Amino acid sequence: MSAASQGAAPVRAGVALKKPSTFQQYKTLLRKDLEQEFRTKEMLTSMGIYALLVLVVYGAALAQTSSQLDVLQMSGGLLWVLIVFTSLLGLNRSFAHEKEQGCLEGILLVPLDRSVIFLAKATSNLLFLVAVEVIAVPLFYFFFLTTVTPGESFWLLAVPLLVGTLGIAGVGTLLSTITVNTRGKDVMLAVLFIPLIFPLLWACVSATTAVIVGAEGYMEVFTPALLLAGGYDLIMILVSWVLYDFVISA
Repeated sequence: MSAASQGAAPVRAGVALKKPSTFQQYKTLLRKDLEQEFRTKEMLTSMGIYALLVLVVYGAALAQTSSQLDVLQMSGGLLWVLIVFTSLLGLNRSFAHEKEQGCLEGILLVPLDRSVIFLAKATSNLLFLVAVEVIAVPLFYFFFLTTVTPGESFWLLAVPLLVGTLGIAGVGTLLSTITVNTRGKDVMLAVLFIPLIFPLLWACVSATTAVIVGAEGYMEVFTPALLLAGGYDLIMILVSWVLYDFVISA
């Protein structure tokens, strides 16, 4: 072997053993979740069917409602009940494959920052929730808002939906990690999740109702509610990111 080739071997070995950057780790974990879901479609299918069934139940429950004002006033709350309970179904499944196939233990053996796991899983949960909402929200509009006249500010509905979904994905990822190894994890996740996101839920329902009704002065309700939801997201996602190393290693 020549001296040149002997000198090049450590360089090649050094390149091969180079630790991936944090962003590369994040992309790898996120791609794993997306490819796994698009291959099985278990989470998206179950969440989509569940959302459709909830809309059918809503239709039966509100079939005798005759007042247009009642439908508009309730629509914000009904929409967020649909989103919250559909997201619970998805969050319960977010670590199912890692737990069943022992993948989570393998990920923990890799020398990477645990917060990267949180960011990747929260991003995948966010994308799945948004995908379901893209289908569920138009169906909700078709079932309940075609016979009434929403306000001109209806297009602002996307803002509280995005802010609320972001908070649900962040907090839900932390809580689903906490409950993944508990007995009765479905019930435990709901017991922890609903009280913890109540401030976010209240703010998003207020903002959503304000833009759907579109009454005069709706911005006086919409803006403070949206600021509250945004502040909640910022604080709770930062707390979840800081605590995730402890939670997933426990």
